[in-house]
Amino acid sequence: MFTGLVEAVGHIQARSQQPLGQRLLVKSELVIGAIGESVSVNGVCLTVSEALPDGFFADVSAETLERSTLGRLAVGSPVNLERALRVGDRMGGHWMTGHVDAVIRWISTKKAGPSINVTLELPSPLAPFLAPKGSVGLEGVSLTVNEVLDDRFTVMIIPHTRQVTTLERARPGDGVNLEVDILARYVVRALKHPFTSEDGQSENKGADIALQTALIRAGFVHDSK
Repeated sequence: MFTGLVEAVGHIQARSQQPLGQRLLVKSELVIGAIGESVSVNGVCLTVSEALPDGFFADVSAETLERSTLGRLAVGSPVNLERALRVGDRMGGHWMTGHVDAVIRWISTKKAGPSINVTLELPSPLAPFLAPKGSVGLEGVSLTVNEVLDDRFTVMIIPHTRQVTTLERARPGDGVNLEVDILARYVVRALKHPFTSEDGQSENKGADIALQTALIRAGFVHDSK
């Protein structure tokens, strides 16, 4: 698990082909303790196959390369890095798994004082998982959703986040890794598949109604009335 608070920006130093994917060499000042540790690279959870004093090697499957931006990055590209969360650490961002849901398009950037307001593509299958003031992971960075429209959403990126992540370098048309909030994922799943008894009736209609009402108020779902 990760929090979406980037610890360092590293660089892809080299990549080599493997039978079922690629091996990446990532250089960074971030110290990785040992082989087998998990590290978030641009929001993708990778396992360290070899730890170095100034970086690490990680094997990336063909599916991960296809479903994330890692397969598109050239040697020398910067990447956001975060080590796995430890029990007892501060929870400054939100729960993130490092499992990318989609690569979405960075549509536009608008200055808002020292910050920037960014509009991003929202694929329709993922729309139920985003809500205003909810959390979203972009390139491994935990951000707050400002506005959700039919096919896009917006986030505000403050100066500190711009300075310590790769988001400062993103431009309209770029693809970015998106991970939806894991809590929203399970809530939506529960609404679609409520608990039922053997006769097919909901076992707790009162709880179902209360949950539905709470989700409507939070913006995750819309009232059908």
